[in-house]
Amino acid sequence: MRKLHAFILIATCLQLAGLATHAQQKNSFRFSNNQFLLNNKPFQIIGGEMHPARIPKIYWRHRIQMAKAMGCNTIPVYIFWNYHETKEGVFDFTTGNKNIAAFIRMCQQEGMWVLLRPGPYVCAEWDFGGLPPYLLKYPDIKIRCMDSRYMTAVGRYIKRLAQEVKPLLSINGGPILMTQIENEYGSYANDSNYLKALKKLWINNGIPGPFYTSDGPTPYMLEAGTLDDAAIGLDSGSSQADFTTASNHNPHVPSFSSETYPGWLTHWKEKWQRPDTSSLKKEISFLLENKKSFCFYVIHGGTNFGFTAGANAFSPTQYQPDITSYDYDAPISENGLATAKYIMLRNLIAAHSNKALPAIPKAVKTIEIPEIKMSAFTSIWKELPQPVFSVQPKPMEHYNQNQGLILYSTKLIGHHSGNLTITEPHDFAMVLLDGKLIDTIHRDGGRWTIKIPKTDTKNPILQILVEGMGHINFAQYMIDRKGITDRVTLNGMTLMNWQTYLLPLDEKFVQSLKPKYPEGFHDGIFYKGNFMLDETGDTFFDMSRYSKGVVYINGHNLGRYWNVGPQQRLYCPANWLKKGNNEIIVLDLLQNEAAVISGHATMNN
Repeated sequence: MRKLHAFILIATCLQLAGLATHAQQKNSFRFSNNQFLLNNKPFQIIGGEMHPARIPKIYWRHRIQMAKAMGCNTIPVYIFWNYHETKEGVFDFTTGNKNIAAFIRMCQQEGMWVLLRPGPYVCAEWDFGGLPPYLLKYPDIKIRCMDSRYMTAVGRYIKRLAQEVKPLLSINGGPILMTQIENEYGSYANDSNYLKALKKLWINNGIPGPFYTSDGPTPYMLEAGTLDDAAIGLDSGSSQADFTTASNHNPHVPSFSSETYPGWLTHWKEKWQRPDTSSLKKEISFLLENKKSFCFYVIHGGTNFGFTAGANAFSPTQYQPDITSYDYDAPISENGLATAKYIMLRNLIAAHSNKALPAIPKAVKTIEIPEIKMSAFTSIWKELPQPVFSVQPKPMEHYNQNQGLILYSTKLIGHHSGNLTITEPHDFAMVLLDGKLIDTIHRDGGRWTIKIPKTDTKNPILQILVEGMGHINFAQYMIDRKGITDRVTLNGMTLMNWQTYLLPLDEKFVQSLKPKYPEGFHDGIFYKGNFMLDETGDTFFDMSRYSKGVVYINGHNLGRYWNVGPQQRLYCPANWLKKGNNEIIVLDLLQNEAAVISGHATMNN
């Protein structure tokens, strides 16, 4: 028996040593015309994209294992520049979800390869497409081009990120096979000098490639967005015609579907996006049967916690903010469950594989939380900081504020009533006269004029409270500053001399709040409640009884809610809860009465 135990121990040690050797083994990944070669053998990428910034760190391994169990061998990863450089020149690649190297190493530990998608621009329905909003403090800044201020910031970012990922390249024993240059650039512009400069920056900082680009499968996008020696990613590659378009453009590099969409994004005021599954099955069958490499965008979406959600706009007056959930109708749900779509895709991939797939990991625990009684304890108006004077309104970014609220206040001199026009309100404005709410203005649609009623006050005080709801992250209207971007007029007269109050609504600000006397509470009330837990687990807080605002749990910003829908419940991971007493704080911009809040096991009402 002792000999048997000794044999098992030796065999286990040898196995672990073998795994360690494999983990550190240097691997070659290169192109051979129309195919990828891993260690000189044809390799089909089956990728399942996920973003560590959107996934609680405690669940990183679970989500990677879920992707592997569905049949994926690779994890494409967007890096959100503005998530790691929240202040100019100050980077964080070590704390919490920001430890991107730890995530990539975890992928390797689970036997998965990685495609690095570092931008600098990524889109991703993420605030400003991942670009740092501090760039917008320059009034004439140009992005995604050779603007010297932009490229200085890009160079600083690439140099710092390269330090994290260089040891993790496959040629250095890590799992990173390829690095993407920019993202869908052919949909935006045609500056080949910019793309070449990005490639040179990566090479000069120790990232030699191989590289790929990612663009729509049209000749003009590929002409504007690709590099001669970079593989061609297609967003998406759904048919033989798409791949023929790529090979016609450049027959000397492989092409693959870099974003195959099993779901789609959802904006506020829309219905949930639920794409047809039969067409997805047909598309994946084509890719598998023809041994095309492809990546699901996304296999698991996660959550736009805090103020990280972006927005779309395809005209000067359009504005479509993204919801807080990034469930995306993906195969793995927001809280990590295997959906019916997941099972279909797993079965389809398994049918085209000669290897047995791992078992599906156990579902993460969820809990229900009974109704929590809430009560008002302070308001925006009782928490105003010292104001900053400006002749005309300036946007948040001018003051190095990127999100939250900004309040503008002025005394009406000359005109006291009539047509008030805000040019432009980014993104949701509340207009008050002598402390009374007159009207609200939503940026979308360009209807930015309201009526100011007559008053007996000699010089009424006009206040405009503006909420930023996410910087535009795609296409031509990305220069998107928050607050009032130009001016305010009353009957055509430009209003001057403003007091500006900065209200970032960050966690530090919320933690500093103290109870105030409730007299005079109106429009912009903080509500607080406490609840006890005997156990923790994931839950979804139901905000359907509230109007519009933000939710904080034990100091963590869950994100925005809005009763226009479709989302009514906000996801809260177990690690933001604790046994014993928990605190929930809600800032509601429009609601003047408290309502109960409860936690549920599912996102659906």
